[in-house]
Amino acid sequence: MLKDMMPHFELFQPASLDDALDLADRLGDGGWPLAGGLDSLNSFKDRSKRIEAAIDLAGIAELQGIRETDDGIEIGAMATLTEIERHPLIQERYGVLADAVRQVATPQIRNAGTLGGNVCQDTRCWYYRYGLACYRAGGNVCYADTPGAMNREHCIFGADRCVAVTPSDPAPALVALDAEMVIRNARGERVVKAEDFFMEPSIDITQMTVLEPGEILTAIRIPATWAGATFYFEKVADRNTWDFALVSVAAAMTLSGNTIDDIRIVCGAVQCIPRRLTDVERAVRGSPKNEQTAERAGALAVRGAKTLNYNHFKIPLMENLVKRAIRDA
Repeated sequence: MLKDMMPHFELFQPASLDDALDLADRLGDGGWPLAGGLDSLNSFKDRSKRIEAAIDLAGIAELQGIRETDDGIEIGAMATLTEIERHPLIQERYGVLADAVRQVATPQIRNAGTLGGNVCQDTRCWYYRYGLACYRAGGNVCYADTPGAMNREHCIFGADRCVAVTPSDPAPALVALDAEMVIRNARGERVVKAEDFFMEPSIDITQMTVLEPGEILTAIRIPATWAGATFYFEKVADRNTWDFALVSVAAAMTLSGNTIDDIRIVCGAVQCIPRRLTDVERAVRGSPKNEQTAERAGALAVRGAKTLNYNHFKIPLMENLVKRAIRDA
């Protein structure tokens, strides 16, 4: 449960990415790459995370900045959410990401929080965060999926023992933009699609992402494919600021006149990972962008949803957000 004192751990502040990767490799499971620290430090204080050492990435120039490339843009994992929200290139060409980042928490948190840290943050399920021995924490029960459990923020798709969702607001936008996550360790680099970066509980219930011990997310690349497309982002939460999504939607589409040529549409906070609506995408390609197409998309989006005790409202909410994404983008 909540504690009032953070346990002891070492702090390393490398000046280069190579040094950080060497540290991460040497420390293995005991090392923890630290971005903005807004989520991690809470976890350390609550003792839901036990580490030997934190690797502070704030002083590493290679992880900073937003750069235009021949194929699109590359965002350093340590670029702050405020930088991304205000960057003219992102506002002009990838507005769905700027809109999503603008919905994160508060201006103060966006000034310190980073894109890399945000997409790597742990789930906010309070049973798990308060230190109960649930499946995700190595136990043998999901406390959020029991009679009487408080689970209005939890998933309606893809439950596999764990019913928690990823809390990242930019994550659905990155999947909609077909972004790539650049991951490095001491031995080299691998690139993973944003769609495959987030870990389903059926694969590994103890991890939210595919990052392995010794690995660091160094950059996010967004291809030019969707630059200047028609975008939509909406997040519904209990409060307008400093709150996590009940349901969100991000969409990117290209049009010929009023006909949808291509589309990627993704919902947040309905599954442990950002949920890409591939059935909806197939159904609306080649269709007119109108109310009838939006109605069909909304109905298809929620097919197969399975609710918990207190989140039945997510079905009509998700349906309406998908309808608006198609109609109002």
